[in-house]
Amino acid sequence: MLQTVHLGERLATSARIGLENPAEVSPSLLFQHERLARLEEAIERGADHLLSLQADSGYWLGELEADSTLESDYIYYLHVLDKAEPERIAKLANYVRQRQLPDGGWGIYPGGPSELNATCKAYFALKLAGDAPDAPHMARARDSVHQHGGLEHTNSYLRFYLALVGAVGWELVPAIPPELMLLPNWFYLNIYEMSSWTRGIVIPMAILSTVRPDWRLPERAQVDELFCDPSRKTAAFDWSKQLISWKNFFLALDRMLKLYEKLPWKPLRQRALREAKSWLLEHIERTEGLAAIYPAMMNSILALIALGHGPDDPLTLREIKEFSRFEIEEGDTIRLQPCVSPVWDTCIAMVALEEAALPPDHPALVKSAEWILSKQVLGPGDWQVKNKDADPGGWVFEFRNDFYPDVDDTAFVLMALQRVNYPEAKRMEAAVRRGIQWLLSMQNRDGGWGAFDRDNNKALLCNIPFADHNAMIDPSTADVTARVLECLGRYGWTAEHPAVQRGLKFLFKDQCEDGSWFGRWGVNYVYGTSGVLRALETVSLTAKEYCQRAVQWLRKIQKPDGSFGESLRSYDEPATKGQGNSTASQTAWGLIGLLAASDVHDPAIQKAAAYLVEKQNADGSWSEDEFTGTGFPCVFYLKYHLYRNSFPLYALARFRNLAQPSEQYCAIKFQPDEFRLRSGF
Repeated sequence: MLQTVHLGERLATSARIGLENPAEVSPSLLFQHERLARLEEAIERGADHLLSLQADSGYWLGELEADSTLESDYIYYLHVLDKAEPERIAKLANYVRQRQLPDGGWGIYPGGPSELNATCKAYFALKLAGDAPDAPHMARARDSVHQHGGLEHTNSYLRFYLALVGAVGWELVPAIPPELMLLPNWFYLNIYEMSSWTRGIVIPMAILSTVRPDWRLPERAQVDELFCDPSRKTAAFDWSKQLISWKNFFLALDRMLKLYEKLPWKPLRQRALREAKSWLLEHIERTEGLAAIYPAMMNSILALIALGHGPDDPLTLREIKEFSRFEIEEGDTIRLQPCVSPVWDTCIAMVALEEAALPPDHPALVKSAEWILSKQVLGPGDWQVKNKDADPGGWVFEFRNDFYPDVDDTAFVLMALQRVNYPEAKRMEAAVRRGIQWLLSMQNRDGGWGAFDRDNNKALLCNIPFADHNAMIDPSTADVTARVLECLGRYGWTAEHPAVQRGLKFLFKDQCEDGSWFGRWGVNYVYGTSGVLRALETVSLTAKEYCQRAVQWLRKIQKPDGSFGESLRSYDEPATKGQGNSTASQTAWGLIGLLAASDVHDPAIQKAAAYLVEKQNADGSWSEDEFTGTGFPCVFYLKYHLYRNSFPLYALARFRNLAQPSEQYCAIKFQPDEFRLRSGF
């Protein structure tokens, strides 16, 4: 329990500020101290609430919420597995129906418009669940599909799943030949030039598109009525109006590959299929399922079944059980998570509690540090394909996903561990040293950092027909780069260090004209700008002109009540950046950014802090309906249920600490020259 300062009465106020006569306390001074008391109480309540959510093992885990496409796909998946128990399907269908919008469609985030792919998936799933096509809600859904261009304008992944069960022809699906597995790593196009999540999704799809199992679903599941133009049933994708373009090049290549598929003799096919299966089997070990994310796990299960490992085969059954852990049953509904986020949730909660002045040897922090240390990845992974000489040492997002440690989690974990007074000091120091060294090794040639791979930035691959999930590559981003620089700065690295210099150079180049930064993994410019400003604060650069432009942008978009809010529309429509309903997490991000580069007495800071104090619930939590996390921009979004509690607590505690400086505990500092840097920049 944190210490709270209660200052509601004049006598208590006068005693605290050292005045003998309570009458000397002016109304304005009393008001200031009452505000301080409310701030302290808000921090205490927030910390106590967050502590109450900690698991016995030491970690935090909040729900990770997404859109209805997960439930729609799950209905499809259960039918393919022949495990479509009526009660289970009914609960999934209930959840899907509840998210239908007034215009008949389904969106991909709360408050957003109907989206074609989500609507087609929901319509198909509800038909599988037994909903009559002429039911009013189905008729409205069909109309929405037609208004948005029809089935012929859906993305490649939806078409792929429909083709697998015979609902559309394979000519509508981009070719994904398993021969991709045979392309050497030095070749311009190979599987390791795709983002890690794309590999996990696409390699099982390559197996499935080759085997093409006969999974015919009930006749009622046909979706021909969703085409606007029946003549487009065989037209895969629209060609670019610019004759000479990468899009047209890859569409032409797709045509050639489809012709290749029709040839009776494919000399490398069986070898390629063996390589794809070998890769799949290797990558489902040391994980909770392939890549530990929903689409890759579902595709891997379907691929295993297609390869002859039935649903009751021990290998497939293990994956099915892992996948089922994403289910959340509540009342008459079942919803799905796209993955789980214990490492991420834990390190953010730890940093918030540390800022809130939880003692560095507090049992909750020591226990969480112990859990975190046990999750450091010390084995091989895909990141080594382009980073051969580095030793492992990163952390993952989930409970276990050893092939895919990521930069963002690792940087946040290192910041969380820094303030813990852990009893095994040498163990902690060794883990942190390995983590920092791994982070340094993952820096890209452009100076920035991506999430899972190094130099995964060949943008022309985004024109491949199956790249329409808008995340084919994993290039440097401002938010991840900022996280690494903040981490290095906290460990004592200065702006003069070469690695920091390269990172700063990337950030300067990536800044928008209005002073903001794009947020790849959080919504959106508020997230990106706040993160960069916090990083620049740790390396003492916030007085620079480019930082003050960012501060001015934050002040410009701040609402009159002190809050911040930015809709996911800003990914599709940059003109709407910084606009949207107020949220606790985004207000916290805005406050964190302002605190990094403004005086703590700035009215904008005072108003943001007051807003968070005012909006806190009695139990110490905050409420938030909007999604403020990003999976694939413009395609897939997330709601981290702990963001609304961890980030406001951190922001208020930081505000308090800057207003009333106190000595901060720091367990570990490393001199930059203790680490080796890779050459070749």
